[in-house]
Amino acid sequence: MNKNKLAIYGGEKTINRPFKRYNSIGNEEVEAAKKVIESGVLSKYLGEWDADFFGNDFFGGPKVQEFERDCEKYFGVKHAITVNSWTSGLVAAVGAIGVEPGDEIIVTPWTMCASATAILHWNAIPIFADIESETFCLDIASVEANITSRTKAIMAVDIFGHSANMDALMSLAKKHNLKVISDTAQAPGAFYHEKYAGTLADIGGFSLNCHKHVQTGEGGILVTNDDELADRMRLIRNHAEAVVEHKGVTNLNNMIGHNFRLGEIECAIGIEQLKKLKDFVLTRQQAAEKLAKGLKGLTGLRMPITSENCSHVYYVFPLVLDIEELGVSRNLIFQALEAEGISGLAAGYSNIHLLPLYQNKIAYGSNGFPWNLESVRENIDYSKGICPVAERLHEETFLGFEMCLHELSNDDVNLMITAFKKVWSNLTDLKDN
Repeated sequence: MNKNKLAIYGGEKTINRPFKRYNSIGNEEVEAAKKVIESGVLSKYLGEWDADFFGNDFFGGPKVQEFERDCEKYFGVKHAITVNSWTSGLVAAVGAIGVEPGDEIIVTPWTMCASATAILHWNAIPIFADIESETFCLDIASVEANITSRTKAIMAVDIFGHSANMDALMSLAKKHNLKVISDTAQAPGAFYHEKYAGTLADIGGFSLNCHKHVQTGEGGILVTNDDELADRMRLIRNHAEAVVEHKGVTNLNNMIGHNFRLGEIECAIGIEQLKKLKDFVLTRQQAAEKLAKGLKGLTGLRMPITSENCSHVYYVFPLVLDIEELGVSRNLIFQALEAEGISGLAAGYSNIHLLPLYQNKIAYGSNGFPWNLESVRENIDYSKGICPVAERLHEETFLGFEMCLHELSNDDVNLMITAFKKVWSNLTDLKDN
């Protein structure tokens, strides 16, 4: 069989085995979970404020509190609050800042859908700003252009493992008296100007989902240096409405609580995982550096860009194609690379403003709530074209490798480089067909 012939046209595949699945769980986590099970205390939360016990059980069991203290120390923040998912964390964060029905929060279209639906949870309105073509994070000029008298906050998403431009965003927020929430689900351990991404906003945090850098299966960590916001998020996490009276809380705005509590087993696992985060990040960075070095110089292929004084932790290895220079569509290149045996590629990423929910403005019920509230302005626009950079990247030029799904060896990276080079050396064949 001709090894130089593209596999998509019947040639021999470059990669004939799957890459090892990423799994961060080791013996330490197994033993930690076992000890919790043997203790018989799987959760110790009380959904009430018990003054006789100084409210300690309101804050969870010993492993919950130990994990939170460890996170505070690790990330250099005053408060860390665990939740049962990062979606829950975002809901708690949006509620804690005191958002009112009809308020607007600016968010990126390039994110997991929960970033925006957490806003809708409180009957506030997501407003989508465009992204930078280099980092894929919020574009500052687009954010500012979308600020109105109803804007309450900005939600920055540190997409793919790289921090948003926090200096510019915080300056803009200060100018307009806005709060900033940092959705750092994909970037725990990334740095922004010598501080951890996620720690520079009013509220930030990280996902502990099973395919994140560190995990507890499901879960999340909220971080803040603001005492009041921390207290409000702890209340929302744990049945706020049943607690506020006995705790002496007078600000009842959004004190509708939930069960967003993370259990003792998960937190015991999290304690061990956090110890390994630095090594997990370094391993990912080394693989990305090797891959970028091997692919450098391929025509019409842009490597990941890391901003000055920042680090990238590569939840996704993001590439951009110059389809004009290549003369081949992104989708055809994607198909050719997949045929060579590269799994985990993504042709495009997301444009959540184009989801049916936003196109039809139907969320709660079938009559357009909350967009039909009197407090909501009439000209909320989710039409195609409002985020041209994000839309073109998704539709035509972005090609990502989901590093989060794999534990890449040097041999794996070399095989990927070989597959890319094989496709690029046969671009004429792709053009001809």
